[in-house]
Amino acid sequence: MRATSVDEALGLAAEHGEDAKYLAGGHSLLPLMKLRFAAPGVLIDLGRIPDLAYVRDEGTYVAVGALTRHHDVAHASLLASDVPLLAHTAEAVGDPQIRHRGTIGGSVAHGDAASDLPATLLALDASFVIRGQDGTRTVPATEFFRSIFETALEPGELLTEIQVPKPASPAAWGFQKFTKRAIDWAIVGVAVQGQAVALVNMGSTPLRATAVENALASGASIAEAAALAAEGTNAGSDIHASKAYREHLARVLVKRALEDAAARS
Repeated sequence: MRATSVDEALGLAAEHGEDAKYLAGGHSLLPLMKLRFAAPGVLIDLGRIPDLAYVRDEGTYVAVGALTRHHDVAHASLLASDVPLLAHTAEAVGDPQIRHRGTIGGSVAHGDAASDLPATLLALDASFVIRGQDGTRTVPATEFFRSIFETALEPGELLTEIQVPKPASPAAWGFQKFTKRAIDWAIVGVAVQGQAVALVNMGSTPLRATAVENALASGASIAEAAALAAEGTNAGSDIHASKAYREHLARVLVKRALEDAAARS
């Protein structure tokens, strides 16, 4: 089913209940369907909703519509100047085909801990605007990601906008990730904005590296702080990497990202 407005999409979701799923770019939902991890009876196509794709200056923050493609996030001049970490991360997602089709809102709503953008938005202290039948609410990134593929979105609710505060020092950013191939999910990744540090694929959700942040705030050197990168995490072991290897990667990549941020600032 194709929705042409947010209200129509919400109405269709309410009509079909738990049997319905929203579909934007498809790069999060369709792989789950192929693996039989998801089998919705109804797909609600959001791709024709024109007013959910934008990047706007809202004074103290930049508003990004949930249907904005990764390519458009990566090449938005406003983000390049005011939130370059977000633009850079979007350019690092997958390959050109994925970036031209996938949406920032779909990546966030999917809640995959191995995805680049959720961790970057966590480091940027972003907030997410959610619409439902009962109205609109805003949830900070620190409260949005709850468990593996589980977010604050309630059944039928729709993520409509990402609000990203403009960093006081926009140039002080770093982003590092380690992959087997360029288009793969990160085995481990890290996003740094100032002294805010977030980790990719080091637990069931994107994580803030609070031990690193606290060490930096106390005057520790980059090397000393980065050595604490695995504290408070819960990295898994799989065919790609062991828990110990992921913890090692976290320490190495946090150090590199912090050094990049210091060099830019």
